[in-house]
Amino acid sequence: MPRPRKCRRVEGPPNHTRFGPEGRKGKGRPITLFVDEYEAIRLIDALKYTQKEAADMMEVGRSTVQTIYDKAREKIALALVNGLHIHIEGGDVQFNDCVERPRKRKGNPNK
Repeated sequence: MPRPRKCRRVEGPPNHTRFGPEGRKGKGRPITLFVDEYEAIRLIDALKYTQKEAADMMEVGRSTVQTIYDKAREKIALALVNGLHIHIEGGDVQFNDCVERPRKRKGNPNK
């Protein structure tokens, strides 16, 4: 029997959940990017956290974050190369109840 999936902790739902090529109407099935995949991209690529730091924030192991991150990048690449829409929704996530948890950061987060 497989191990049950652990919920990933994310800051909150994304502000924008639909993206697509300009001037193209729903050709092909949209790519579904799960909220935890979005969160991994946000933490690692946009905010420049390490995979270990992202894993700690999402309350999962580093290897789990790496797997989530790799799947997200593959989906985004497919959407860009093939001109498909991206919908961000679903996944095993739990949103943070607090406004902001204190975090230790190395260096300038705006780099």
